[in-house]
Amino acid sequence: MNKKQMFSVGSFGLVIIVFIILTWMPNRAISNFDKIRPTLFVHGYKGTENSFGFMLQRFEHEYKWGNKALIYYVTKQGEVKKYYPRLGEEKPLYVQVIFEDNRASFDMTSSWLANVLKDMQQTYGVDDVNIVGHSMGGIVSLEYIKQFQGKSYPSVHKFVAIGSPFDGIYSEKYFQINHDPAASDLRPDSKALQHLRDRSFPKHTEVLSISSTGDAIAVPESVHALRNIVPHQQLTEIVINDRRLGHSDLHESRKVDRYIYEFLWQDQVQ
Repeated sequence: MNKKQMFSVGSFGLVIIVFIILTWMPNRAISNFDKIRPTLFVHGYKGTENSFGFMLQRFEHEYKWGNKALIYYVTKQGEVKKYYPRLGEEKPLYVQVIFEDNRASFDMTSSWLANVLKDMQQTYGVDDVNIVGHSMGGIVSLEYIKQFQGKSYPSVHKFVAIGSPFDGIYSEKYFQINHDPAASDLRPDSKALQHLRDRSFPKHTEVLSISSTGDAIAVPESVHALRNIVPHQQLTEIVINDRRLGHSDLHESRKVDRYIYEFLWQDQVQ
């Protein structure tokens, strides 16, 4: 083998190595998480990738408000897997979090969310995030805020809860249908909800709670229980007076889209 052949083979090998590193070992250099605060979207009870999927499509393609930079998928065993759509764009960056076991307890789900945020910290240098949670996703996000942030985990700058029943679900019929750890935690008298109320709330996190008069799952009284957890000067509440806007319709509402935008990115998105 002559020198030209050796150089060609060596160059080809270097290209392959670089490709493998960029594909399988993403690091801080290929993301802009250190420049732009990422926003995590956390689905609720029985949620899937579709729970926030259509909202994020609207944000990206219809409104041009940013891009879906990363997807975290957490298996039933708690294993964290990642997919990398577009890490390098300098826009508001969205991170969708999907739990395979979407009926796990508050404590288990919030610990999985903590694992996701720990990975973001270690891999991309993320120390500060926003979180948007729908229904139980808002509750487990609040659990993360109260239990994990500030203890070697990323802190939460702004938190949006959409249709989250912080005092539990009042309908007994709901529990005749649903029997699992998450459903038990969603009962108004559950130890999980009591534990959530007992701990203090950090002073630096701003909170927006969005609800609807048409929501039969997260009724206004339960949603407003957040007032007993978050200091009033840190809490903004929006109640949409629309009897047609049900629980699962909230993350499909363009009105809700606009409230999220104004709270999180109005100064960042032109």
